[in-house]
Amino acid sequence: MPAQAITEQAVLEALRRVPEPELHRDIVTLNMVKDIRIQDGRVGLTVVLTTPACPLKTEIEKNVQAEVGRIPGVTQVEVKWDASVPRGRAAGDKGPITGVRNILAVASGKGGVGKTTVAVNLAIALQRMGARVGLMDGDVYGPNVPLMMGNHEQPHIVGENRISPLEAYGVKMISMGHLNPGDKPLIWRGPMLHGVVQQFLRNVAWGELDYLVVDLPPGTGDVHLTLIQTVPVSGAVIVTTPSIVALADVRKAVEMFRQVNVEILGIVENMSYFSCPHCDGKIDIFGHGEGERMAAQFGVPFLGEVEIDPRIRIGGDTGRPVAAFGEDGDGAKSFYVFARQVAARLSVINLTGAGQLVQIQME
Repeated sequence: MPAQAITEQAVLEALRRVPEPELHRDIVTLNMVKDIRIQDGRVGLTVVLTTPACPLKTEIEKNVQAEVGRIPGVTQVEVKWDASVPRGRAAGDKGPITGVRNILAVASGKGGVGKTTVAVNLAIALQRMGARVGLMDGDVYGPNVPLMMGNHEQPHIVGENRISPLEAYGVKMISMGHLNPGDKPLIWRGPMLHGVVQQFLRNVAWGELDYLVVDLPPGTGDVHLTLIQTVPVSGAVIVTTPSIVALADVRKAVEMFRQVNVEILGIVENMSYFSCPHCDGKIDIFGHGEGERMAAQFGVPFLGEVEIDPRIRIGGDTGRPVAAFGEDGDGAKSFYVFARQVAARLSVINLTGAGQLVQIQME
């Protein structure tokens, strides 16, 4: 077949043999192909990923080049990339937040497991990989997001009593720590918490976001219920440590989200191990592997381990999170691996509706 006889239809037929590795359907059926270009034996096309953080981009590109390369007359295949994060599914009468595609809750059953550290670095990692991300600090009594993100400014009011979110490292954010700075404590009852969470969700001018990461307080209390009852939460990430005590409380968080029909994206084990700088061995300070075993017990994905690294702690204390310096930055790699799994898992759920029956392959 001469080069000029290569047709767009022939290219599409070849691409029907290329599966999306997590959704197990071909990329043409999933509307992931656009802008096919054919000239003198060279074929170019754009693949629209379901998340900028897709961990299987290399595999998709390899399969595209192999299948299209088999068409007679094709001498070169060029793949370009785009991304469109699928929107989470609304539930019942819960109205979505205008412009926000997915609301992602980060929770734990108890304090002290590094939940805010995980939420902050997750948000930054998703942003660094190309997504539009917001970060809402749902811990009204103990807001740590301003400290960890290095931004203590007060937000401005815009338009009709709308709050303009602050920004750090490309992530839009809001926290009670921005509205009530300093050491003055908030001594509020549940209804007042409900009002603040409602304002953060509905009255902040978030704009267009692929993910709004909500850092929830410890436990399973008023803030959790307000979030779940007010907006469609796309999924929840549960943070634990290997400690048996932490796991006992985390189980309650898992059961809470299940009872209110919020999809559990998976469990991440923080402070999983310490890498000895002298012997290169791993030291299990708080135990090891319990998070993965619990994930298996509940039938949810295990999203990864985050090591004990002084640089992670220093980054949070100084407002310079390790994820802000890229995947190759000191202490950042595990957060990027984790972020890719979260984004991939959420895309699978949004596009298939398969929920907890779908298990993604971990790298």
